[in-house]
Amino acid sequence: MLLPSDEAGRGRPVVLLHARPTDRTMWRAHLPLLADAGVRAIALDLPGHGDAVVPAGREAAPWTDVLDTLDHLGADRFVLAGNSLGALTALQAAVTAPERVEGLVLVGYRPHEQPASPRLQAAWDAERTALAAGDLDAAVAAGVEAWTSADATDEVRAHAARMLRAQLTAQLANGEPSLAADPLGEGTAALRTLTAPALVGVGEHDMPDFFEGGEELSRALDAGRTVVIPAAGHLAPLEQPAAFCTLLLDFIRRIPERTGQPSGSRSGGAR
Repeated sequence: MLLPSDEAGRGRPVVLLHARPTDRTMWRAHLPLLADAGVRAIALDLPGHGDAVVPAGREAAPWTDVLDTLDHLGADRFVLAGNSLGALTALQAAVTAPERVEGLVLVGYRPHEQPASPRLQAAWDAERTALAAGDLDAAVAAGVEAWTSADATDEVRAHAARMLRAQLTAQLANGEPSLAADPLGEGTAALRTLTAPALVGVGEHDMPDFFEGGEELSRALDAGRTVVIPAAGHLAPLEQPAAFCTLLLDFIRRIPERTGQPSGSRSGGAR
């Protein structure tokens, strides 16, 4: 399945993978910033989000779809940057095709098997209770409250609400697709096979689950200390695009660029 994409710039491909309650428009402020810095920024909708409708009866394998889409876009090797669900998908793609991944920037990660904190469980329960009652507005409000911080601007909250409403509406209409077997398996054994440099981050005001998950991930990837993004919640890149781009670009510039990598030439087109 080829995924909808937006991109801008020329140079080393940097692939932006969004969080669960959002879509590729999460990265709209990042694309020009990254393009101006001399990289080819590619934002993708993951299956079941945004414009990436999963055909009925199809088993979803987001990591395979990401790799197939990057093949289609002519990006042979790339840096993967993901938030939450996007971080998980980046890891799944990396263990599937490690030779293609030059670096990983992972924000707001929590392994599925990690027990939920009371705060996270309450957020899930609030959304599910509202949906069960047919109250989409309440579900959206609960999601915005859970995934953005008190420091988020009204514009950020409104953008998060639009994305979450669209995702929940599609979920109600189409259901959630079944997933293929996770290439990460259980535990951290698969992660420890990865050799690409990695940076792990978390929003300053995110839930404790993601601090704990980030620290465990940093140890598994030998990524050093988890970076805390100030004045941000779970959707840290959305709340702090300039700070996130600075973090991402500083990381990318430390990665030696291999010869023979296609730089790409597309700019600003959705497909």
